[in-house]
Amino acid sequence: MKKIIIGSRGSKLALLYAHKAKESLLNNASLIADDIQIKEIVTKGDQVQDKRLSEVGGKGLFSKNIEQELLDNKIDIAVHALKDMPAIETEGLTTNCFLERNDPREVFISREGAKISTIKKNAIIGTSSFRREFQINKLRKDLKCKLIRGNVDTRLKKLNEGQYDGIILSIAGLKSLKLENCITEIFSTKEIIPSAGQGIIALQSRKEDKEINLILEKINNEQSKLRALAERGVLKILEGDCETAVGVHSEIIEDKINLEAELFSLDGSQRFYEKSSDVIQNAENLGFNLGKILKTKSKNSYKK
Repeated sequence: MKKIIIGSRGSKLALLYAHKAKESLLNNASLIADDIQIKEIVTKGDQVQDKRLSEVGGKGLFSKNIEQELLDNKIDIAVHALKDMPAIETEGLTTNCFLERNDPREVFISREGAKISTIKKNAIIGTSSFRREFQINKLRKDLKCKLIRGNVDTRLKKLNEGQYDGIILSIAGLKSLKLENCITEIFSTKEIIPSAGQGIIALQSRKEDKEINLILEKINNEQSKLRALAERGVLKILEGDCETAVGVHSEIIEDKINLEAELFSLDGSQRFYEKSSDVIQNAENLGFNLGKILKTKSKNSYKK
């Protein structure tokens, strides 16, 4: 068999995820280390650090270049943080393999060790996400959210330099980078509903690559897949982009999947919330149905 090439963004965190995928292949697919190579790919999302993603082309900026390498047969497997992938699959590609989910919760890091409830009035909070901004303002109306971009190290540096009083990040990235000691506060998924698919590493391949797809079947985590289908089912119906302020979270208890989602209007003044559950076999349809309810409730107020 020819060498399998895994394509990944070059950030420290993305490469950790790529190595996690490689490890999973070595442990479960009868491969040896020499069979697998990791290739770093620069994405536009990594190059443009001073603007919102929506201003420079949207969510696909972190996945487009990697997907192109897959389509051009330059790599065999693409590794993505699922939350960075557009909801609609690129033609010719398939995302059918998901590693065991990391903790999907959000965390708050403040310079002075203050929690969201105790941080000074009008404090400046760094985030690049409208969802997080509106969720924070739901907890504290006086807090000022200011754009922050860059990898985890860059954001922590900007915080420590005093450009922000606090920042919001996902716990999964901090745990992977062994930076949990920075965390001031962990939000429950009830306090802040995370981004759809947060904490899930997704492996993408070419639809017609039977050999690779059979290998990926061996390392797929079925619970992660069901939760990914449900959560992204909501996004597919909303047809949102990276400006769409939507949080989606699921949990599986025995043979049932529970799903909740909140959607904000464009200016954040209105919040629409829905939760539902079904048997796990209907995970994706549960997402579709919940998305339809939110779409109807919001009367498209979340779209430009």
